[in-house]
Amino acid sequence: MFERLFYKHLEDDEELYVAIHKHWVHGVKELVLPFISLVASWGVLYYLPFTPMVILIIAVDIGILVWMLRNFLDYYLDAWLITNTAVIDVEWHGWFHRQSTRIDYSSIEGVSYEIEGILGTIFGFGTVSIEKISTGSVFSIEDVKRPRDVESTILACQESCIRTKNMKDSSAIKDIIADIVSERMYLKEREGEEEEVEVE
Repeated sequence: MFERLFYKHLEDDEELYVAIHKHWVHGVKELVLPFISLVASWGVLYYLPFTPMVILIIAVDIGILVWMLRNFLDYYLDAWLITNTAVIDVEWHGWFHRQSTRIDYSSIEGVSYEIEGILGTIFGFGTVSIEKISTGSVFSIEDVKRPRDVESTILACQESCIRTKNMKDSSAIKDIIADIVSERMYLKEREGEEEEVEVE
């Protein structure tokens, strides 16, 4: 449903396979404090049902709902987009600050995952890391559900992308060789015709 929010990070011919988010436990943790604040404001309204208090509570509740929406978007929009050509690391830092980093499959040296701690083991979340070839820099996303599956998905997409690229490259090389051979044959025919003209 919210996947459309990520399409602006894709190239025109790029396909989004899956968006990787942090585990739902992390999302719930982000929403607990705003939810408790919202319930507490309703409790205050229950015990103090005066008109000025109602107006104040409505204003406070609007602020709390904005806070809750911001926390949800911060959880949801911090994601990795796995596409047919790259992994895109999208980070949402606030209403007016977004950042994305594209990691092409051809520049990935390795993918690894780590599950750490009791909660990570029980709920099955951990950290997935990608190391780039050229710079050696490492990109990580923490608290991802089923990190082993994420690692496998990235490696499978990388293999598919590289295989497709190699097929396109070999096809292009075949076309270049065919052009060179046909040009050479044409030149040989022209040389043969010129020799026949000279003999006559």
